[in-house]
Amino acid sequence: MIALHHAFEADFFTGLTETVPAYSSLAVFYDAVAIRKYHPGETTAFDFVKKHTEELINRLADINIENDEAIINVPVCYNGDDLEELAQHHNITVEELVSIHTGSIYRVFMIGFLPGFTYMGKLDQRIATPRKTSPRTMVPAGSVGIAGFQTGIYPFSSPGGWQLVGQTPLKIFDKEKMNPCLFNAGDNIKFISISKEEFEKTNEY
Repeated sequence: MIALHHAFEADFFTGLTETVPAYSSLAVFYDAVAIRKYHPGETTAFDFVKKHTEELINRLADINIENDEAIINVPVCYNGDDLEELAQHHNITVEELVSIHTGSIYRVFMIGFLPGFTYMGKLDQRIATPRKTSPRTMVPAGSVGIAGFQTGIYPFSSPGGWQLVGQTPLKIFDKEKMNPCLFNAGDNIKFISISKEEFEKTNEY
């Protein structure tokens, strides 16, 4: 889905608004009026987009998609409300849990739930943990959580049921910026443990 998303970007046509990748689907947004004006060959705007999508899918293996392997380091103060309970649940120390969480490079699978919320994986099975049975009514912005084999970051203060392990000082979503989301589907993320003092000095919230 991410490859198809990039294929649309590389083969942009007048009337295409944007594409949004999910785990196993891609939402394609388009301006039907613009497509009928600039691409009058098909019966409907939908027919044009459908044909274009099918052509991209059929050519996907031959399309050279630039893959940026750069790793984005994300600082995290590991002070989450669920940190000690999670360590006890997995029969490891808090230090071991933090070491495991920071020891992997995570791929951003998709953005969703909230603007800028990152679904990342795959989490090491040694610390994989289901969501909380009863969600919190409020999770602080920047909170880093675990749910199943995924890890993610809350861009805003909001209700949520992920197991909280820490908090990043980075502002994950800023509507005032040209590109409001700090991350994109396909990005490579590595968490870096920082102290409480470092967090307070660099906190963008």
